[in-house]
Amino acid sequence: MKRMGVVCCCLIILVLTAFPLLAQQSQVPATPPAPTASAATPEVPQAVTEKLNQLEQKVKAAQSSADNAWMLVCAALVLLMTGPGLALFYGGLVRRKNVLAIMMQSFALMALITVLWALVGYSLCFGGDGPVIGNFEHAFLRGVGVTPNADYAGTIPQTTFMIYQLMFAIITPALITGATAERMKFSGTVLFMTLWFLVVYAPMAHMVWGKGGFLNAAAGRFPTLDFAGGTVVHVTSGVSALVCALYLGKRVGYPSQPMPPHSLVLSFTGACLLWVGWFGFNAGSALASNGLASSAFVATHFGAAAAALGWSLAEWLKHGKASALGAISGAVAGLVAITPAAGFVGPIPALAIGFIAGVFCFWMVTRIKGMFRYDDALDAFGVHGAGGTIGALLTGVFAQAAINPIFGEGKPVGGLDGRWRQVGNQLVGVLIAWSIALVGTIVLLKLVDLLTGVRVHEEHEVAGLDITLHGEEGYNLET
Repeated sequence: MKRMGVVCCCLIILVLTAFPLLAQQSQVPATPPAPTASAATPEVPQAVTEKLNQLEQKVKAAQSSADNAWMLVCAALVLLMTGPGLALFYGGLVRRKNVLAIMMQSFALMALITVLWALVGYSLCFGGDGPVIGNFEHAFLRGVGVTPNADYAGTIPQTTFMIYQLMFAIITPALITGATAERMKFSGTVLFMTLWFLVVYAPMAHMVWGKGGFLNAAAGRFPTLDFAGGTVVHVTSGVSALVCALYLGKRVGYPSQPMPPHSLVLSFTGACLLWVGWFGFNAGSALASNGLASSAFVATHFGAAAAALGWSLAEWLKHGKASALGAISGAVAGLVAITPAAGFVGPIPALAIGFIAGVFCFWMVTRIKGMFRYDDALDAFGVHGAGGTIGALLTGVFAQAAINPIFGEGKPVGGLDGRWRQVGNQLVGVLIAWSIALVGTIVLLKLVDLLTGVRVHEEHEVAGLDITLHGEEGYNLET
């Protein structure tokens, strides 16, 4: 009995000990079940989506920063083309008594066109969507800020796009001064260039580059391929230069009196600066730091090099020697001709365009100019008018969809691509540029001649424009 009592006591103790454990185990199912994989699914994609959105924003910000930095550098490079590039190039080509006068014209236009651009110029070129000219929606730069304008450049501030395009507007009228050198009044130059910018440049820029423009490559009635200003810049300025040369008449003593450049060293330096600055002119017209900018950069360099060789070879065959003046003139001619094509052709077509332009412009300067005996003092028409025209037409021949599928993926762009009608579009663009420049320049010269006069007095021309117009001399050669 005693043993049985001990056994019963042990069993009671075991039951009492096990009961709390059983009770604890019975409560375990009451706890919330662990989340299943299917229940967690909505939370994982949401976190991933947020991370992807953040990454996308950072990528866009990095792209915008890179594009903006590149475009600001390009804007500075294009300004470098006018001063000191063009100022030195033209300054060395005139006689010593006119060096300050020609350089002052380039410098004055840097200031004058900037003010006009801020007031109404930018708006007339890139405001609205009319077929011929813009409107006044951006007059006084209203609405132009850090927010990109998706119609033109979606990754850079509109302020950057505005200042970059300003540099094109500055150099274009400055090119004309090469034809009027050594005989046009400074007051007449200022008034004429003001009106010319508004009447000739602004409509042409809007028609080719502006939204809704008649010649706009993306949606115009006659889509004209002009990547960086073959028609807008070079054809208009070159043709206007010819009209100015004919209207002003020949310089006193031309062509019987020799009028060689007074300093080819200045011109050589200016030409090299123009070559470097032209990378901003053409490669910058991609409006982004991308592969298209690289392609335009390469095409620009190759075109200039081939044209320098083409001009030098033609000169060597004709005169038995290649001159420094011929080499730098050829390089500029190649840069002019490749400008409309830079963003549409590869390296080998760029070589072809450059070489053709070098030979063609040499022929225009040495043969055609002599045949018609007009006094285009610094060959603004022979290089820019002729080079811009041949370059615009050759763009229609050599443009490639592989470089820039501007009309859509898989669609041909130029003649060799299978779109020969593009050559016709290019011809229409060239003819419109010629017409606007011819008519506009004649009318404006007549008007300016009535208001201020355009040509200096003969005694002032003989004495030199540095002293007579500005009261200064470029060189103080004291003995």
